[in-house]
Amino acid sequence: MSFPLHRSLAALMLMLLVAACTDAREIGAERSELGDFRLGHNIVVASNAQRAPFSRPAEPEEWEESLRAAVAERFSRYEGTRLYHIAVSVDGYVLAVPGVPLVASPRSVLIVGVHVWDDELGLLNEERRQLTILEGVSGESVVGSGLTRSAETQMSILSRNAARAIENWMAENSEWFNTGRPPRPEMLEALAEREMAAAAAAETDEDGVSAALAEPAED
Repeated sequence: MSFPLHRSLAALMLMLLVAACTDAREIGAERSELGDFRLGHNIVVASNAQRAPFSRPAEPEEWEESLRAAVAERFSRYEGTRLYHIAVSVDGYVLAVPGVPLVASPRSVLIVGVHVWDDELGLLNEERRQLTILEGVSGESVVGSGLTRSAETQMSILSRNAARAIENWMAENSEWFNTGRPPRPEMLEALAEREMAAAAAAETDEDGVSAALAEPAED
């Protein structure tokens, strides 16, 4: 369920003083089970991202580049035969600024929305999934990462944590990627409609070609 962005950001400004999570783990052999998944389009849009108060600025292009790289890094490990597309929108962020440790130096946070498409069957989640990503706690960030990390490093860590959170959420919906299970009925209906439309278009084209062939040639 998604909440209004301003409410999410306001709550996060309070949470960041006490919240803790682990830093992004290194990409390794261990991974979630996503069936026959292979990454197709890797789409990230940050043009409408809102910067919270007490945050360093970042250009939309910087978020887009950072998140695309993190998604590609994590999901390129899957070598299935069925294409899926991931679209991420950056809703809001906090890139921690230098300040008084544990008082005015909260850790960084990122809010993203995610849609996933099956290349053949279309959109898998009608309702956009919103995820709140925390930067995490380490020896560097425990006193406020604005003191010890550059904005670029914060963005990189948040992006990698976001890619892992997306992977975990997708694994919770493993039926989307399990070729041993039938698609949902509404997906089958959508696929049937697409096939019928394609067949109708092909028939129209054939009629047009036949009519053209039947016309007498001009002298």
